[in-house]
Amino acid sequence: MPYKVTINKDTCDGDGECVEICPVDVWEMGDDGKAEPVNADECIGCESCVEVCPTDSITIEEI
Repeated sequence: MPYKVTINKDTCDGDGECVEICPVDVWEMGDDGKAEPVNADECIGCESCVEVCPTDSITIEEI
């Protein structure tokens, strides 16, 4: 099932927990020091990144 992965860059604090925890490498740290969903099509909807995000900046939606 496909998922829409989005991040609020205004609230992302760039701690990188989402990058570390994602089992399928959806996330990378961008040049701006914020997380980016570079492989969003690989998302399995586990929401591990959502759970570890201290600023609630990540949204995973079923599409």
